[in-house]
Amino acid sequence: MATPQGRTVSLIRGVLRSLRSAFRAVLGGVPLHRVEVTGDSMEPTLRAGDRLVVVRSVEAVRPGQIVVVRDPRDQRRHMIKRVVRVLHDRIEVRGDNADSSTDSRHFGFVDLSLVEGVARYRYFPASRAGSLDARSGSSVEGDGSESIISQRTQ
Repeated sequence: MATPQGRTVSLIRGVLRSLRSAFRAVLGGVPLHRVEVTGDSMEPTLRAGDRLVVVRSVEAVRPGQIVVVRDPRDQRRHMIKRVVRVLHDRIEVRGDNADSSTDSRHFGFVDLSLVEGVARYRYFPASRAGSLDARSGSSVEGDGSESIISQRTQ
């Protein structure tokens, strides 16, 4: 069991990594966006009301990352999902809460041109603030509705 001091140190390290990434993005001219999560397809990782910093990434999208994509069925809408697989110029995305997620199991692979950015940091609520580092071994299945985000530019 982690001590309170260990959790604090871990949180501080995550914040510093995220701030370093955000700082590099700003200096490199990479735009940052703020988004608010709605829906429950990414629970327990993300919850409705969570607010995130999304970086229009110049690096390759990798499995495990959380990305904002335009819905391939209606490109006026945005979705937030986890990358499961990358195949050349397409990605497979899924929600962490498979029973409540409409994702690549329903609409197929997503063209990389529809990726708006990579979610790097949750800044609200403060009690859940921290880095959104990629996790490996994402394996999700199920049906349902998607987490849609309301996008705000910085």
